[in-house]
Order: sequence, then structure tokens, then C-alpha cells
Amino acid sequence: MENKKSTKTFEKFTWKIENFSRLTEQVYHEHFVLAGYPWTLDLYPKGADNENNYLTICLKATQTANMSEGWRRDAKFKLLLFNQVHTYKTITREFNHKFNAQDNNQGLNYFMRLPELRDPKCGFVKDVCIIGVEIFVSKSMLEKQVNQTVNLIDQTKVQVPSPTPEGRGLINLETILPFSSESVFAAVGRVLYFLKTRKVKDMNAQACKDLQVLWDELQNFQFDLTWLEPHVQSALGMKSYAERAMQVQKLKDSLVVLKLETKKLEEKLVAAEFNLYVESDLLKAKGMKEGH
Repeated sequence: MENKKSTKTFEKFTWKIENFSRLTEQVYHEHFVLAGYPWTLDLYPKGADNENNYLTICLKATQTANMSEGWRRDAKFKLLLFNQVHTYKTITREFNHKFNAQDNNQGLNYFMRLPELRDPKCGFVKDVCIIGVEIFVSKSMLEKQVNQTVNLIDQTKVQVPSPTPEGRGLINLETILPFSSESVFAAVGRVLYFLKTRKVKDMNAQACKDLQVLWDELQNFQFDLTWLEPHVQSALGMKSYAERAMQVQKLKDSLVVLKLETKKLEEKLVAAEFNLYVESDLLKAKGMKEGH
């Protein structure tokens, strides 16, 4: 059976690995579904042979009961190592590969030198390493697609060496699945809650800083946020608007004060003119009497 894709759309998956500095050998993330097919990501923190000085990342086509003998999956894909400080420095490697039973994985042994990877100044690892993959399957043979929303196994834990005296153990590695991860929903929820509960008058310098932190956190997931970005940018721009609005309000308040002061002065002026008129009349009357 052969399936062909009519449009070239890359689907994305992101894997966020906590406690990266504690890893000493291979870790893997099993069975995520992109483009209708299951895949696996393998990461070697010290290289595929645990001896070279480079990070190794591989993508594997997971074999399932949906496959028949002689299956093949033709894919174009990208492997990404996200820079968490400067997104424009994110490293992307592109591949074309025909996955099959005899050759079901493809990647790069020398993805990045470890000293540079582990240097906090470079921005790739803050004890968290974020790996991404984007896949477009151009053709598949003798294989049925699977439901993209189905999780085939528990995807939140992998076996890695533990630094505890007990030896090996499970370390929880947060997995990010497109539109299904609790971490992603939580990040989106924090931004939406902020936008919903803040008014223009609340958008001072600190509020803008808080929103920027939440927005940067959400952008790290590398999802399409074009639907949300205008609202965030509008809110961030409210600081200058709020400052101008505050200035206008201060001018209005000052005008009200000036009007009150003016009214008081006018009342004083009327009283002073009246007193002057009365005094003038008294002087005139006194002068007339003295004249007689």
C-alpha cells in the first residue's frame, strides 16, 4: 500500500530534557506521532560511542503492527537544537531518508561539540536541553497511518543513570507533545490569564516585564503562536499607552484644580469689588456731610 502527501507540510515535535548535566549515556524518547507515523528520538550526550566529544541525535522510524514486510517511509526531516538565549542561533540540520526495516534510523553523530554545548554562555543548555524535529513524509509503502492523538506508551520517563548511591534509576524528563502537553497548556494558560486579568492601567513597567517572561517561556516550545502574538504585543505596548493616558489624566486633574482655584479667585474678586464699592460709597457720604 502506498500513501502520498500532496502538500509539503512539516509537523513539529519538541523534547525538553531536564537535568541534562546529569546524563552520562544514551536517553531516548519513544513513540511520538508526526505526519501520521510513529517515531523515536535518540540522544547520546557523549556521542554514539560514548567516547567522542560531540552530541549525537538520531531519528528512528518505529516499527508497528501497521507495517507489512517490505515497508518503506520516505521522509524529509529537520533536527533542531534550540538556543534558549538567542533563537536565531538555534542549530538546524536537514535530512532526506528512506526509512525501512534494514535502515530505520538517521541522524548526525557530530551534531555539536560538547564543550560549546555545555557552556552556559552559548545558551544551548541551562541544565535543560531542548531538541526538536520537523518531519514531512513524502511517501510511504506497505504501512498504515496511526491516530496522531494516540500515545503509544508512557512518554514522560526514560531510563538514565542516576547520581544517587543506589545507582540507576528513573529521572523524570518533561516531554512536550504538540497541543497535548500539560507543560504547554500551563504556559499558554499563564499568558491568557495574565491578558484576561490585567487592565490598561495595570500595565506598568513591572507588569510588562512579567508578561515578557511568560511570553518568552511559551515561545521556547517553538509552536505556532501567530494567533496569540498580536494580543501579547498589544499588551506590551500598553505601557507607553498607559503612561500617555496617565499624563493626560494628570493634565485633566490639574485643569480641574486650576478651574477650582479660578472659581475661588473669581469669588474673592467679586467680594473685594463689593467691599471697595461699599467703602467708596461711605467715603462719598462722609465727604458730603463735612461739606455742609
